Amino acid sequence: MWRIGCLLVGLILFVSVVATVGVWLAASALGVVGGGPGARFAAISLLVLAGVGIAFGMRRLRGLATPMGDLVGAAHRIEAGDYSVRVAERGPPEMRSLVRALNAMSARLEATDARRRSFLAEVTHELRTPLAIIRGQAEGITDGVYPAGPAQIAPILDATHALEVLVEDLRTLSLSETGSLTLAREPVDLAVLVNETLASFHNAAEMAGVTLTEDVAADVPPVEVDPARIRGVLGNLLTNAIRYTSHGGSVTVSGRSSGDRVTVTVEDTGEGISDDLLPHVFDRFVKGPGSAGSGLGLAIARDVVTAHGGSIDVRSRVGAGTTVQFTLPIGR
Repeated sequence: MWRIGCLLVGLILFVSVVATVGVWLAASALGVVGGGPGARFAAISLLVLAGVGIAFGMRRLRGLATPMGDLVGAAHRIEAGDYSVRVAERGPPEMRSLVRALNAMSARLEATDARRRSFLAEVTHELRTPLAIIRGQAEGITDGVYPAGPAQIAPILDATHALEVLVEDLRTLSLSETGSLTLAREPVDLAVLVNETLASFHNAAEMAGVTLTEDVAADVPPVEVDPARIRGVLGNLLTNAIRYTSHGGSVTVSGRSSGDRVTVTVEDTGEGISDDLLPHVFDRFVKGPGSAGSGLGLAIARDVVTAHGGSIDVRSRVGAGTTVQFTLPIGR
C-alpha cells in the first residue's frame, strides 16, 4: 500500500507539473503572458516539439499494443490447453524477443503433450494384453471350461510377471525423467558382474542354441557403479541378443579399459536391425517385428548408463549381427 500510495502521489505531481508547464507555454505562445517575441517563439517551438513527442509516443504505444494484445490472447489460449498457438513476430526488438520466447515455450509444451499422449496410448496397449490373458484364463476356470490345473494357471502367472516387469520399467523411466533415479554406487569387479549375469541367462541361451562368451580383459580396473542397475542393463542387452540370434549363433560380452573409462560390448551374430529401425532403438516402446517385449528395455538401458555418466550406442547390419557398447566410469 505504501508503494502504491507513493506511485499515485508521484503520478499526480508529474501530471500537475506537465499541465502547469503546458498551460504556461500555451499562454506564452498566445501572448497572454508577458514576454518578448523571443519568449513567444520559444514557447511555440516547445509546444511543437511536445506535440511531435506525444504523437511519436502514441505511435510507439500503438505499435506495442497490437503485438501485446496478440501475446495476451496467445497466453489465454495456452492456459486453455491450446499449445499449437504461435504469435507473429512484429514490433520493437524487445517485443520480438518476447514473442520468440513465447513461441518456443508453446512449441515445447506441444511436443511434451504429444509425447505424453503417445506414452499413455502405448502403456494402455501394453497393459491390455496381459490383463486380457489373466481375465480370460480366470473366467475359463471360474466357468468350468477347464480345470484349475498347472497348465491353466501358468498363463496367469506369466501375464502377472509381465505386468510386474512393465510396472517396474515404467517406474524406472519415471524416476529417470524427474532426475530421481538413485544409484547405490560401489567399486565393482566387471568380470564378476558379467559372469554372474551370463550365468543367469545360461538356461535361456541353451534352449535357444546360443553360445554365451565372456571376454573381460584382466587389466580392467573396478568400476564405480550401481551393480543392480548395470546388471539390469546387461540383462536387457542379453535378452535382445539371445532373442534375435539363430540356433548355433553366439553372444559375446567383452570389457576393455581406456583412460578413466571402461567400455562394455555386447556383440551377437543374430539377424541384425533394419536401417529404418536402427535410429529409434533407444526410443520408448520401439520394438522389432515379432518382439515379445514392451519396447522399454533399451530406453531404460540408455537412461541408466547416462545416469552413471556414461554413454551407449548401437551398430548393426541386417544379417550380420548387432553390437551394443556402453561406457562406465572407473572407480577411484
